[in-house]
Parts: sequence; structure tokens; C-alpha cells
Amino acid sequence: MSLRHATLHQLRIFQAVASHGSFARAAEALHLSPPTLSLQVKQLSETVGQPLFEQLGKKIYLTAAGRTLAEACRDIESRLEQLSQDLAALQGVERGSLKLAILTTVKYTVPKLLGGFCAAHPGIDVAMVVGNRENLLQRLAANQDDLYIMGQPPEQMDVICEDFADNPLVLVAPPDHPLVGQQHIAPRKLMNQPFIFREPGSGTRLTAEKFFATQGVVLKNRLEVGSNEAIKQTVAGGLGLAVLSATTVVAELALGELVQLDVQGFPLIRRWHVVYPRGKRLSPAALAFKEWLYRHRP
Repeated sequence: MSLRHATLHQLRIFQAVASHGSFARAAEALHLSPPTLSLQVKQLSETVGQPLFEQLGKKIYLTAAGRTLAEACRDIESRLEQLSQDLAALQGVERGSLKLAILTTVKYTVPKLLGGFCAAHPGIDVAMVVGNRENLLQRLAANQDDLYIMGQPPEQMDVICEDFADNPLVLVAPPDHPLVGQQHIAPRKLMNQPFIFREPGSGTRLTAEKFFATQGVVLKNRLEVGSNEAIKQTVAGGLGLAVLSATTVVAELALGELVQLDVQGFPLIRRWHVVYPRGKRLSPAALAFKEWLYRHRP
């Protein structure tokens, strides 16, 4: 057996099949016809000298040889990415790529900063993923991106975490709520008020629950909603109160669709953080964007 005859094209096709767990989905993702894809995998299997997949029912699974090859493919892909960054570094920061993963709440501020960065560095290819906290932690664990921007730093991961801007949390209500207009509202007055929350694990929710716990207040959970936009609409509709990042409700407060309540202890001040795995060597593009964040922080 000699793998010198295996091509990068074949390895990437194999990696796609292994990742998708399906020849058809891999062919669709790679824009290849299923017969072409199957032929390439068959040729790679012949080169390896062992079957790479086995089919049980309608599902395919990696064989022992397939699992070993899949791990090697990940190493090769990682090394090629590092090579790309090293070559870009030789050309300076004006070349290369940047992959960001940001929390949904940060989409109100970071994309504007990213736009300015792209205008200043047009030679850098940028990709950005927006997701909730769970999504970002999964991507961080798999080292899928260069930088991650989130509020609550992960406690169980070995990461570098650098804060760069304030993220104040405010308590909002519909305009006709009885507490609107009152000053210095004691947190205990909110004991029986219905609240609209993000999903469990949300950094905003964790911070709010921690604050009210210190005040001896147990909040009444009326609804759990998966996005800030849906929470704002639900609160405006009169179904409850919510704690949200101030950056997400600027327009609604200005239009009078929501009202910020004057509750003692609010706003709760959190920080936005740039996060990446400890020991990760950041590309020149990632270092440049990190510096850009600090120079143009909101």
C-alpha cells in the first residue's frame, strides 16, 4: 500500500462523506454527481487497501481504517490551513482569511466594526457565523474559527478570554405596564411579574437570574423564546418583562415600543469578550481584527 497516489481531492471527498454520513449529501455539498464521488472514494479505498465505509441498513459507518484516515484528513486540513496563514503572514496582514463566530446579541454591533475592518483590509477574506451560546461553545471546542465573541466566558475550557467593551443589560416592559414611570423600583416588586427568557444557558439569562437570586427574588418564567427579536415582540405584546442587552433595544426604546424600567441595580454591566483556544497561533488577519476591536470599541 502506498498513499502517494492518493490526491488531496480524494481526501477532501472522503472527509465530506465521513462528515455528512452520506454519499448523497456529500455529493450535494461538493457539487459533484454521486457516481463521480463514489468512484473517487472507491479509488481511495483501493489505494488504502482496505474498505473505508461499511453499510448497515440505510446508514454508512466508518471502518477502523476509515476512522484512522478521517483523523489524518483533519490533521492534513489543519496543516494546510496553517500553511495558508504562514504564507499570508509573509505577504503581510493585507492577505489571508478571518473566520469569526459571534453571539446573536453581538450582531447589533460587531458586524458594523467588521465592515470597517473589511474596508480597511480589502484583501482579507472574511467569514462570520452567528449563533447562540451553545452553538459557539461547540464550535470553540472543535476549533472551527479564528475568534469567538461572546458575553459569558466559558468556564470549563482552556481558553484566552479578553474583554473589549461593556454590554449593559436593561429591564424592559411594554409601554402600558403599571411599573412604567416609577423610580428606583425595588427588585422584590418584580417577584410575581411574568418574565420572557432566552433558552437555558444563555449568558443574559444567567446574569439576570444570578442578580435576582442575590436579591432573594425568584422570577416567574412565563415563556422561553429562542431569539432576542422574538423576545422584544413578545414583551411589546404585553406578555411579560425581559432582561436584554441595551444594544438590542435601541430602536424599540426610541420608538416607544418598549420602555426601560428604573429598577435598582440596573443596568447590569457585563462585558463582551474575544475568546480563542489557549495555545492557538492567531493569523495576522485575526490579530489585526482583534486590534481593530480595541481601537474602535463601541
